[in-house]
Amino acid sequence: MNKDELIYLSGYSETVREKVQTLIKDENLGRYLLRKYPKPHQIITEKALYKFVIDLQRTFIKKSPPLSKVIYDKKIHPVHHALGLHTFISRVQGNKLKAKNEIRIAQVFQKAPLEFMKMIVVHELAHLKEKDHNKSFYQLCCYMEPDYHYLELDMRLYLTYLERFGSLYPSSLKMPICRSPSPIT
Repeated sequence: MNKDELIYLSGYSETVREKVQTLIKDENLGRYLLRKYPKPHQIITEKALYKFVIDLQRTFIKKSPPLSKVIYDKKIHPVHHALGLHTFISRVQGNKLKAKNEIRIAQVFQKAPLEFMKMIVVHELAHLKEKDHNKSFYQLCCYMEPDYHYLELDMRLYLTYLERFGSLYPSSLKMPICRSPSPIT
């Protein structure tokens, strides 16, 4: 992989990618992210993750199928364009067909900002109603999280940072927080 390649931002305009390259070159990407997202969420356990997801589901899409499992999955890697997965499993038990819905979140998001976790969960919950990434799907995502598209861009910046520099939130991190306006938007 080319060091200057921005794999998480391939779908964005050249202007956005150039601004991100400048942030990286000037060593300001981490400061930008920390200013907007100063700390990671506290949803560490899978029990807490399940509660977080179910609370969002009950708030926004009450008439959706129940979820049988919600977990962090270390096998999901964002480079392969998966941040989380919604799976629908059908099993035959005797003469009955049992269906189960599961949500799996990439383990890399176990130590990420709460806003990114919500954006990913909203995306996966939207798949309970809309299977394809169509206009209705994104309308549902924006209904559950009005800043969905902004958070998606910032989440891709976060993944770019992780890939290039490692964790944004190590316990010994004492970076000054920049108060300048957003260099991307």
